[in-house]
Amino acid sequence: AGGAASCLGYAGCNFLRQRLVLATLSGRPLKIRKIRAKEEDPGLRDFEASFIRLIDKVTNGSRIEINQTGTSLYYQPGLLYGGSLEHECSPSRSIGYYLEGLLCLAPFMKHPLKIVLRGVTNDQVDPSVDVLKATALPLLKKFGIDGEIPLEIKVEEVLLLHKDKSTNYCCRQLPFTNRTAHVVNVLFRGFFSSFFSCGFYTVFVMNLLSLSPGFGMCLTAETINGTILSAELASNPQGQGAAVLPEELGQNCAKLLLEEVYR
Repeated sequence: AGGAASCLGYAGCNFLRQRLVLATLSGRPLKIRKIRAKEEDPGLRDFEASFIRLIDKVTNGSRIEINQTGTSLYYQPGLLYGGSLEHECSPSRSIGYYLEGLLCLAPFMKHPLKIVLRGVTNDQVDPSVDVLKATALPLLKKFGIDGEIPLEIKVEEVLLLHKDKSTNYCCRQLPFTNRTAHVVNVLFRGFFSSFFSCGFYTVFVMNLLSLSPGFGMCLTAETINGTILSAELASNPQGQGAAVLPEELGQNCAKLLLEEVYR
């Protein structure tokens, strides 16, 4: 009744990352067929293959089989090992795509996970590192998983916003962070009892970054009971889409956060 019966079977590329993470946590083998089988470019995409390699790095004894066309994947998870690692992420997706999966796996590693991810920091699809740091880590602390800041528990029945923070970043552009922050300050002045805005300028540590000019903003709001709400926007990559003014980006990002509050 063992092996074959316990193997999970799926078809298609939907939720591939989630299926790999859950199979790793449960220790059950996984087989996915017909991955984009009917498309002109069938099989796994480069960012999916990169995520599979990342899973292989953080585990010990995993067995991964991919057919020649990349349309079939068999994965037998090994032990979640952890340790000090490095990984080159595919530039097709930002680091947040990989970090989301790691946040689910890291608490269950045999050894503490210390990993360096290299790749694109911000895009129009995945949450940025700033958003995950501001929202995911406090959420993990609610489950008893502590980080750099000591875990604090607050019990409040009334949902009131009392604090807001912003992180602005700018890479190979004029210092637009002050312009985006000014718009946000004006909009939020009547909503929050305390507001902190800071400008963050990207440090050039790789040649890849110097080829990616742009700017953006990450906003987070914390309620009295410790719930974290977040919104972010980034400028369009050079040559893709219409150019956006810093003031317009700051205003739109602020409105997105207020929509989160309204919900």
